[in-house]
Amino acid sequence: MGLDTPTLLPAGPDVIAAMRRWHEHLGSERRFSPKTLDAYGRDVRQFLTFLTEHLGRWPSLATFGALTPADVRAFMARRRTEGLENRSLMRLLAGVHSFARFLEREGLGEAAAFGSVRTPKIARRLPKPLSPGDAKDVAKAETRAGEDRPPWVLARDAAVIALLYGAGLRISEALGITRRDAPIGDVDMITVIGKGRKARSVPVIAPVRRAIEDYLSRCPFVLKAEGPLFVGARGGPLSPRIIQLVIERLRGALGLPDTATPHALRHSFATHLLSRGGDLRTIQELLGHASLSTTQI
Repeated sequence: MGLDTPTLLPAGPDVIAAMRRWHEHLGSERRFSPKTLDAYGRDVRQFLTFLTEHLGRWPSLATFGALTPADVRAFMARRRTEGLENRSLMRLLAGVHSFARFLEREGLGEAAAFGSVRTPKIARRLPKPLSPGDAKDVAKAETRAGEDRPPWVLARDAAVIALLYGAGLRISEALGITRRDAPIGDVDMITVIGKGRKARSVPVIAPVRRAIEDYLSRCPFVLKAEGPLFVGARGGPLSPRIIQLVIERLRGALGLPDTATPHALRHSFATHLLSRGGDLRTIQELLGHASLSTTQI
């Protein structure tokens, strides 16, 4: 980014000195990677170049203290005219805002102008669904048969993953099921508590019920009726992070892309239902989406 060659930076000496301290702060105290440090440095350099053109002079620390929201919006507008998309603009602003906040903490400037500007809206990226074959491989207990883990743990993980793909549950919803409400035997419906504490009923197909029954037959703990259905190695509530790590390992073992996440399994449930003629409104209700637009795939 050129911090070691200050003459290349379009800024006054006080700004250059502050940038050096900021750079050291990010590297030593915040533990930023060299790649991130370079990116943040480029962001600030672009902003300084803009300010030089915008104000007709090299910016000083006093310049940063006098910045207005209009100055920041002008910078955003310039970058948009140069073809920068909202996601990239958001990341660029993060670097500049970091420097401004550093100046504020050091008593050298203010960051208020950045906080007063509405950040660009970013279109949410839908997770990529897995193919039916890959989703089934992830959900099968046999896929992890060679792992050096207790059989009951493998069965537990398989049951949770089966609920994600076979019933379209979120991790929090699956782990929120109590032993009393376990969908086993002839119980083919379950009530889960989703976002906003909203309850919904979800059908549970036979393969998912069998996976849960297999887990219960192997679980070494006596599960309380009102306690969690899925427990950790010591019998306490199972952490969502455990399931996330399990799917990370499965992703590596099966050669799946990084997009193969727990949420992608839920998305795959919806996608595969829709491809088999499922009704979009019904799928919306199964997923617990408040808006139909959230469900559209």
